[in-house]
Amino acid sequence: MNSAVEQLLARYSCKTVEDYELAMLEIMQQVCLLGLWRGKFFEKAAFYGGTSLRILYGLERFSQDLDFSLLRSDETFSVEQYFRAITTEFESFGFDVEITKKSKAAESKIDSAFLKGNTLENIIKLGYAGTFHKDKIFKIKFEVDRNPPQDFETETQFILHPVPCSVRTYTLPNLFAGKMHAILFRQWGNRVKGRDWFDLVWFAGRGVSINTKHLMARYRQSEVEQLNKDLSVDEWRSMLVSKVESLDVELAKQDVAPFLRYPRVLDVWSRDFFLHVASKVEFSEM
Repeated sequence: MNSAVEQLLARYSCKTVEDYELAMLEIMQQVCLLGLWRGKFFEKAAFYGGTSLRILYGLERFSQDLDFSLLRSDETFSVEQYFRAITTEFESFGFDVEITKKSKAAESKIDSAFLKGNTLENIIKLGYAGTFHKDKIFKIKFEVDRNPPQDFETETQFILHPVPCSVRTYTLPNLFAGKMHAILFRQWGNRVKGRDWFDLVWFAGRGVSINTKHLMARYRQSEVEQLNKDLSVDEWRSMLVSKVESLDVELAKQDVAPFLRYPRVLDVWSRDFFLHVASKVEFSEM
């Protein structure tokens, strides 16, 4: 095992195959970020979403996807120009992966790719010696928004493992705006993304204020209805309370539990709990 990866793995205290799988995915996410840094990707783009919260800000849940936003709109941007930088980094750590661009039937502002490989081969390289399905494949989705909603701010964060590097990311108020937009408007049909609600508790517990200018920019870009005015703080809060009142808490728990080392933290979840959390959410005045 590469010594830098060995030191990184030691932080996870893996006991079960599930522990090793989650650790492997997160280590690979960090190797991918390192490759992007070497390829100067962060001169054009910023990291956002649940994985940025996990890796850069200490969110207590694991996350699957890597989400990025260009700093300025560029419909000609292609993520493929960074594939070689990413695969070279993985090769240097001894991981066997491939990255392919996702083809889309319809025109999209999102440029997507998948990083994938054989799960067993790669967790063996992390020291796992138990039984496992030999043909299981892991996938990490990699997306870049080529036409991002504006009015956001970024900052530089530093990652020390497996090799020190820097990552441009949305600031916490802007990450919270993106998360609030997902909670209010994500279209999942009858499914519930409990990970969004877990993150809401994390933000509220830290007193992070939502950048409502960026939240409004996201709303205007994604919704069919065009508003001729900005929504007030009271209107945003009313929308959040309405979402809580219709939330299926048990489905939310089932969604997020596999991404937690200690699912007992969900025992307190109820609609009353989330109404309390909603009352603590801070919206910045525009």
